[in-house]
Amino acid sequence: LLQRPPTELRNWPLCLIVRRLTNTLFEKEKKMARQLSGKKVKLQSSDAKEFDVAIEFAQQSVTIKNMIEDLPDGEDNAIPLPNVTAAILEKIIAYCDYHWHHPMPITDEKKDERRTDDIIPWDRDFCNVPQQTLFELILAANFLDIKPLLDLCCKTVANALKACKDPEDIRKYLNIKNDFTPEEEEAARKENEWCLEK
Repeated sequence: LLQRPPTELRNWPLCLIVRRLTNTLFEKEKKMARQLSGKKVKLQSSDAKEFDVAIEFAQQSVTIKNMIEDLPDGEDNAIPLPNVTAAILEKIIAYCDYHWHHPMPITDEKKDERRTDDIIPWDRDFCNVPQQTLFELILAANFLDIKPLLDLCCKTVANALKACKDPEDIRKYLNIKNDFTPEEEEAARKENEWCLEK
């Protein structure tokens, strides 16, 4: 398609041109995936620990996928991940490994994005970590652009916040210091009484 003269393409319907270009790009991506299949890539954490990871696992991260595409052919350099510690990277690799072998069914429904009760048992156990680790996972998933992991960690935090009974529990969970005086807190409570009604 790209080698055809522009005069010939003028007579083609736009949808056919778009379909052909999409198919061409898809075929190139499939060819590249076949070439990379079975290969490994080195990932280097912020504390200089290196991990050899199958490219298929690593490419679940959009950030790493783009970095792999930018690597010159034949170079075996580690991909630096300055915002991810070794402990967190190890957990992320475990997550990618599991979800590569056990893919989640894809749904088109937008309403599922807001659900927080649809966490599978393996993911629930994966997120059963100290709060600090969970927040580090959120930051790393965001940096690495792994949307399913980011969604999972955010759903876990949302579930924890839903379980809080009052603002004090939320402050405790998020480690927020209450800087209101008792008078200011009472005034805010009276001002927003309507939202506390059941």
